[in-house]
Amino acid sequence: MHIDPTPEQAQAFSATTSRPEPVFMLNLLRFAEGSGAASYQRYTAAATEHLARVGGEILWAGACDEALIGPDAREWDAVAVVRYPSRGAFLDMVRDPGYQAVVGDRSAGLADSRLIPCTGAPARG
Repeated sequence: MHIDPTPEQAQAFSATTSRPEPVFMLNLLRFAEGSGAASYQRYTAAATEHLARVGGEILWAGACDEALIGPDAREWDAVAVVRYPSRGAFLDMVRDPGYQAVVGDRSAGLADSRLIPCTGAPARG
């Protein structure tokens, strides 16, 4: 189960904040049984203002089906791609006391997750 970064992961990401390019955070989400999805929805609603404050935006979010390639069992309930203007902007958001006040709903809502920083622009049609 992975909900929050380990101290080593947080330190390694923090060491990359001098990179000026935007970062696209790939969120893979499995909700906790029961009220997990509702908790995560509360987090998303409250975190939106913090995301906007640092210049971030949700590029795409949606529910997951079973894999076309991969294990038969569905691994993730939802996926989101969130763009931040920089890695530093992401850290500014997550370190903000106002954001810290709402992140508990994120932790309560998840059974497992992955947060993968990606570089480069997404393909656009």
